[in-house]
Amino acid sequence: MTTALRPLSTGELLDRTFSLYRSHFGLFLGIFALPHIVVLAFQCVGVVVKSPGNQLSDLFATFFWSMGALFLAAIVSAASQAATVIAVSQVHLDRPASIADSFSRVKSEIPGVIGLTLLVGLGVGAGFIALVVPGIILAMMWSLAVPVKVLENKGITDAMSRSSDLTKGDRGRIFVIALLFGVLSIGVGLLLRWPLEIAAGVSSIAAMQRSSRSWQAALLVSTFVSECLVGPLATIAFSLVYYDERVRKEAFDLQLMMTTLDAPALPPSPAQAGA
Repeated sequence: MTTALRPLSTGELLDRTFSLYRSHFGLFLGIFALPHIVVLAFQCVGVVVKSPGNQLSDLFATFFWSMGALFLAAIVSAASQAATVIAVSQVHLDRPASIADSFSRVKSEIPGVIGLTLLVGLGVGAGFIALVVPGIILAMMWSLAVPVKVLENKGITDAMSRSSDLTKGDRGRIFVIALLFGVLSIGVGLLLRWPLEIAAGVSSIAAMQRSSRSWQAALLVSTFVSECLVGPLATIAFSLVYYDERVRKEAFDLQLMMTTLDAPALPPSPAQAGA
């Protein structure tokens, strides 16, 4: 096993995140982009079929189309996040990983991940309403709930409780990691959107959404590209945090080593058998 499982500093964990992303760029990009391209197509069709003007019927159609896009996005986000967790687990532990295998192994987990994401979102949202700080604390407590749900096959509430236990004592570090990737995501999104706003002669995303259909479609494509480029990084990072916390608190590295040692030996090759 070439991956050294040991407690990692924040810098080492970030370096490992970007290293995995670079060395398996096609894998993580494919896992994120393939499902999300369905959402992009759905949104682009909505732009094409939307009638011009601000009639009440058009507003209702836009609202229901947007709700459909949100529902579809929830499904594909859960699928891509769960599959990314599996892919990170495989490559981090020096096991083969592929896009198809990652999705096939999580297809039964997708409804649970959707439910988990909704419950965590409601809890964190309520915490933000209560003076922001409780929301941040809850977000850090439950930041490992999805890796726990996918890798340990826990129920929704058990995954949240387990995440709370694993993150105890390290939530400040987790906050720094979440903040870094949040800023990175916003920065890449702005970097790709600004040229479109300049070319379209508008000064805000709201104005871009009221412009011609071609510019609206271009904005959707820009958002899709930025999400595909940055989206996998946070999931990779939190999947690595999950393993790091298990190494720190549960000696997971020793457990894995003992499991490897206890595995049955491979049968000898014909040449060895005949020697």
